Amino acid sequence: MRLLGPVIALALAALPAAAIGALKQGAAAPDFTTTGALAGKPFALHLRDQLRHGPIVLYFYPKAFTQGCTLEAHAFSDSAADFKKLGAQVIGMSADDQPTLARFSTEHCRNAFPVATATPETIAAYDVRLKEGAPYASRTSYVIAPDGKIIYAFTDMDYKNHVANTMAAVKAWKAQHRHG
Repeated sequence: MRLLGPVIALALAALPAAAIGALKQGAAAPDFTTTGALAGKPFALHLRDQLRHGPIVLYFYPKAFTQGCTLEAHAFSDSAADFKKLGAQVIGMSADDQPTLARFSTEHCRNAFPVATATPETIAAYDVRLKEGAPYASRTSYVIAPDGKIIYAFTDMDYKNHVANTMAAVKAWKAQHRHG
């Protein structure tokens, strides 16, 4: 079973990486508290509290109700139950305001996972600013282990590989932790 660590590292290294997220594997995920919506209802989100329940797939997206972000939300909502079976939770993050997130959480996230406001401080801490002077986040997905360490990071403005890549990273993490 000791060989699993290198096997997991090789599996993660084999994942496609059009561009790597700014925070690297092994880095501590910056903690934050913000507000968001799940199934249209407001809630407070504290990352450290959420990590007590298992790994987090934290995905940043530029703007709710735009084509790519809507398609990405559909893709994550279609896979939310599979992430949950693996013990992981999906959380979407954008600079959108509370009323926008509440609508997006029901209409496009299909009540399957929460979306939360990425403050300018959180966008900076995760180094996901889309471009200088713009309040938007880039399309970047992180998988964060319960210990607060980033185990996978992926940046690509095309939404298509974010779900598959983060699912593979969660499965690899789960396999490693199932067998000790």
